[in-house]
Amino acid sequence: MYLPKHFLIEDSDLLAAFVRSYPLATVIGILNEHSEINHIPLMLSEDGKHLYGHVAKINPLLEIAKQASPEVTAIFHGPQAYITPSWYPSKQETGKVVPTWNYAVAHIQGALRTIEDPVWLRQHVSQMTNLHEPTYQSSWKLEDAPEEYIQTMLNAIIGIEINISSMIGKFKLSQNRPPEDYDGVVTNLKRSPDETLKQMLDYMKHA
Repeated sequence: MYLPKHFLIEDSDLLAAFVRSYPLATVIGILNEHSEINHIPLMLSEDGKHLYGHVAKINPLLEIAKQASPEVTAIFHGPQAYITPSWYPSKQETGKVVPTWNYAVAHIQGALRTIEDPVWLRQHVSQMTNLHEPTYQSSWKLEDAPEEYIQTMLNAIIGIEINISSMIGKFKLSQNRPPEDYDGVVTNLKRSPDETLKQMLDYMKHA
């Protein structure tokens, strides 16, 4: 990843919070000399050393775990938006401005392994459900479905773990612009009714 220093984020606490806020990861590995790409919601362990998830038992991603080098990269995508040069005060002064795209991402690398323990898998699925249900002011629980159906669904999936070896973020949030242009972006983002743009403001505070 092209990563100028002013966009680099290494704060582990900030990155952990970011991953928990945007849990859907693009997981990439090499299988038979080709990229194997999947989109999987993942959970970061409390100590920040592992990512956990589950996939269908027929998912080719699982073959990577059997390789001598089971390395994968999980990419987490945060808020992103087109930034118009009309927001820059310097546009009025020189006209030497162009549009850009602001975004926040985190790349996590590590070794992939599978978890086949049925007790762990059930607890994992229940934990993930309980974590995300409140987002929708709902209280659905795994036990609300018929037990036979739950077992059928659990039998079709397998747990995965990524043992984290590196975690790095790229928050491209106008840090490379002059202070007055940066402030112009902040001012206009505050005016926008778009929730994604408001989320970007939270990360600009840390950039």
